[in-house]
Amino acid sequence: MRSSILTGKFYARRYLGFVAALTGLISIATLFSGPSAQAALPTPVSAATARSYLASLTVATENRTGYDRDLFPHWITQSGACNTREVVLQRDGTNVVTDSSCAATSGRWYSVYDGATWTAASDVDIDHVVPLAEAWDSGASSWTTARRQSFANDLTRPQLIAVTDNVNQSKGDRDPAEWMPPLSSYRCVYARAWVQVKYYYGLSVDSAEKSALTSILNGC
Repeated sequence: MRSSILTGKFYARRYLGFVAALTGLISIATLFSGPSAQAALPTPVSAATARSYLASLTVATENRTGYDRDLFPHWITQSGACNTREVVLQRDGTNVVTDSSCAATSGRWYSVYDGATWTAASDVDIDHVVPLAEAWDSGASSWTTARRQSFANDLTRPQLIAVTDNVNQSKGDRDPAEWMPPLSSYRCVYARAWVQVKYYYGLSVDSAEKSALTSILNGC
């Protein structure tokens, strides 16, 4: 009997030792691999809903007369020391570390526009999916400053996303008839987000823009 008990204890200790070793290996693997960085744009409406929204948007010629980026106050304080840019950097990054002023000092950011990953916040821009100038062209010129500020800092709609800086700069203020994300697998999401934002804010589309969006959404 005593021999059986000792044998049972021996195997129990071996099992617990095996579990502990396996747990340690998993922890080490997690430490070195880390979670993959992934942008967290608020999920846009479905392609079917986006098609419905697009059909209801007013088609009009764009007019940029009087546009000035400063008419859209952006990167306002959101909470504590954090402004809109810093909030999006934290939302869209992985293992983001910030200093006392909320500036990101380290982290990883995956850009869904081009598939690149960055480890310096300076390599990342916060893109307005519907650019400020495009919004002005399609109806925001008649808005109050308060509404333009809300648009430029909207964290609820799929309007702000952290992406590679030079890709964002190549986009500029172009609409989907003139520019789409280089990563073709993201274009459906981008078109859905674009239409949702325009629909929510009551902005118009021009004919080329509507045609391009229709083509993309029909393929989603």
